Amino acid sequence: MTTYEAATATRSRTHTWEPRPEPTPELLEMTGREVLQGAIDGLFPEASIMSTLGFRLVGVGDGRAVFEGDPGDHLLNPMGTVHGGFLATLLDSALGSAVMSRLPAGSAYTTVQLGVHLIRPVLPGTSTLRCEGVALHVGRTTATAEARVTGTADGKLYAHGTTTCAVLRAG
Repeated sequence: MTTYEAATATRSRTHTWEPRPEPTPELLEMTGREVLQGAIDGLFPEASIMSTLGFRLVGVGDGRAVFEGDPGDHLLNPMGTVHGGFLATLLDSALGSAVMSRLPAGSAYTTVQLGVHLIRPVLPGTSTLRCEGVALHVGRTTATAEARVTGTADGKLYAHGTTTCAVLRAG
C-alpha cells in the first residue's frame, strides 16, 4: 500500500447508545444535579449525541458541569480542521448541564440562545478537549451560563461561549 493509499483509506466508525429512559416518577423526583450524577455513575444512559460525536460527561457540581471530547478525523470540515459544530456541541452540553445542575426536581430547560467564539483551530491530532460550564444565573424562567474549551495537554483556550436558557418548571 502506498503512502497515498494509506492516507486515503476508507475508515469506519461505529457507535452504540441506549435509549433515553422514560420519565418515571422516581426520575421526576430527582434534581437536575442528581440526574447528571446518575449519568456519570452509570445509572442512566448518556445522551446519544455524546457517543455520536465522541465526548463524555466527567464532572458535575452545583452550577458546574465538565465534559471531555476527543477530536479526530471523523469530525473534519472541508478545510481539514475539526468542524466548529463539535466545539459548539461541547459548549452547548456544558452550558446546559451547568444550568441543569441547579434545577429542582421536576424542572427542565431548553437553550434559547447560544453564543460561540472559536479561538483556534482544532486539528485531528489535537489531544482531548475539556469543556467546563458554569451557571451564572438560574431564575424562575431564565438561566445563563458561560463555558470554556481548553486542551488537556496544552492548556490552550480553543473556544468559549455563553447561553441563555428557558427554565421549564413542573406544574
